[in-house]
Amino acid sequence: MRTAATMYMLTNISIGTIMVTSSNSWIMAWLGLELNSFAILPVISKTKHPRSIEATTKYFLTQSTASCLILFASTINAWQTGTWTITQMPDKLPSTLMLIALTMKMGTAPVHLWLPEVMQGSTLLTGLLISTWQKIAPMVLIFTTSNHSPSDIALIMGLLSTYLGGWGGMNQTHLRKVMAFSSIANMGWTMMTLTSEPKTSMMNIMLYLLLTTPTFLLLAQTSTKTLQDMTTMWTTSPTATIMLMLLLLSMAGLPPLTGFMPKLLILNELISQNLTPAAVATTMASLLSLIFYLRISYLTSLLTPPNSSTSTTKWRQNMNNLKMAQITPTAVMSTTTLPTLSP
Repeated sequence: MRTAATMYMLTNISIGTIMVTSSNSWIMAWLGLELNSFAILPVISKTKHPRSIEATTKYFLTQSTASCLILFASTINAWQTGTWTITQMPDKLPSTLMLIALTMKMGTAPVHLWLPEVMQGSTLLTGLLISTWQKIAPMVLIFTTSNHSPSDIALIMGLLSTYLGGWGGMNQTHLRKVMAFSSIANMGWTMMTLTSEPKTSMMNIMLYLLLTTPTFLLLAQTSTKTLQDMTTMWTTSPTATIMLMLLLLSMAGLPPLTGFMPKLLILNELISQNLTPAAVATTMASLLSLIFYLRISYLTSLLTPPNSSTSTTKWRQNMNNLKMAQITPTAVMSTTTLPTLSP
């Protein structure tokens, strides 16, 4: 895909997200979501490979289904309330349909099966776009309607996402699928406190986007796509290896890294709401995710001892100042901003 066409599509993706975040009507929000979904289809399919075409088709069908549900739920709500305003959705049926449709757009269990396949058929940078920017618009709509969302359904979806994300990522060897299941598990943490403490959920998803961005950029910079590639990563990119290990451990939620604080706040909120069994179940589910995070960290930095390499260092050979300017601040914030999040 040529640069001008790519910039045109990325501009449309940005405009669609801005339309959703700034709109107060379901019609404008739906139009923004449609623009956002259609603009990314050429970006996913730009790789001339059958797998990318398959990923584009699955993405289109899933997003179209979710958009139909959004339009259906907003129409029912307008018929009952007489308004298209996003914040007015008092009836349980349209609010439940809207929650299911928006979680389908983000890839939350049980409507998550499209995400690993689409991520596997995309490039690393396109996967970064799908797992970060494409989540902003539906997430804003979910937080806007969180006071009307059914709490029991949100809690069940959160538990399912944490368990299915952990189980699904344990048996994967492709890093894009691992990151997809990691996204599903993190969306589960976000859904746990969606109705009781939406600000904590917002902080959790924003920090996850902050963690995911440098992880994908490092993988793309070092051309690392599988676990086998990570076993030889130390001799070619030692700096990227250390930073990637810290990012993965931060995504796992290990203290004192940044990813620990939102999980602690979510567990604290669940206990304060007398949902101790849900808090225990979520904590046990996080151990499943911790398994594949630790496995990747072990393969990255502990399997091969430090030694001198006789080959050309990929990290220096493919140095891109623009990419490094993006990686450095986000990687530092992803691992060292824990003191600023403390209450």
